[in-house]
Amino acid sequence: MLPTIEDVKAAAKRIEGVAVRTPLLRNDTLDAATGAKVFVKAECLQRGGAFKIRGATNAIAALAPEVRARGVIAFSSGNHAIAVATASKRFGINATIVMPADAPKIKLETTRSLGAEVVTYDRVNESREAIGAKLSEGRGGLSIIRPFDDPFIIAGQGTAGLEIAQEISPDMVFVPASGGGLATGTALALPNARIIAVEPEGHDDIARTFAAGSIQRNPPGIRSICDGLLTEQMGELPYAIARERFERVVVVSDAAVRRAMAFAFRHLKIVLEPSGAASLAALREGGVDAQGQTVALIASGGNVDAETLIEALNAV
Repeated sequence: MLPTIEDVKAAAKRIEGVAVRTPLLRNDTLDAATGAKVFVKAECLQRGGAFKIRGATNAIAALAPEVRARGVIAFSSGNHAIAVATASKRFGINATIVMPADAPKIKLETTRSLGAEVVTYDRVNESREAIGAKLSEGRGGLSIIRPFDDPFIIAGQGTAGLEIAQEISPDMVFVPASGGGLATGTALALPNARIIAVEPEGHDDIARTFAAGSIQRNPPGIRSICDGLLTEQMGELPYAIARERFERVVVVSDAAVRRAMAFAFRHLKIVLEPSGAASLAALREGGVDAQGQTVALIASGGNVDAETLIEALNAV
């Protein structure tokens, strides 16, 4: 069953006291460059450094107590891993996280530091879903907390959009999208806004999905620095919402993302990981006319290795 705005409102109550209300940042330089009135939802300042704590907390809180007590398992390249580990620690349950061996070091270390067991895999030659299902069954029925294709995850991520709606009425919203949980949850929370989904060049399955009219997959391999947006394909539930609500999909290059990271550091005074800077890159360089519009964009995360940030700052 597809989630609704009522599910987003219910999620906001479940996660109260766990997820923090992140600010909407304003900047004259950004407004002047785009001709728009821009509000940046700084989810990089969220607990765990990314929006993912919203969906993870909602999904775990929604489990029956006796089911939750068995523990949970998740698969993630980083931010969902950190979120599930954080929420599990708060609920006092065990968490097992399946992560690619080449995930950013900061994300691997943070997940382990939160008490979760990390099981690594080869993202090119192995299936994280298959590994997760096998571990879940072998360990007494751990609940799988999916990263995006779950109504509780979508509703939880949508609380970021709900917070935007409580402060402004944006004409358009730029949201990074991979599996589609955040972008479609935001669409539910902001039914009157034009939703601009953003994905990295080389992993443009959503753009191809909309062109084909059916869900398309990305081939194995890493072709972008936006590690948090490198899913194989968007989820079926997100697609059902997206095909009705996404106005367009913008594809951004790694170079544009690096420039957006540097802009955020210098002008917004926030640190963004590549995935977290994708929506800013799309607004600045994605060819969308935002002149005279009230624009919200979600800066989805800030869990970046120092080397990657320095590379972005030096590239400009």
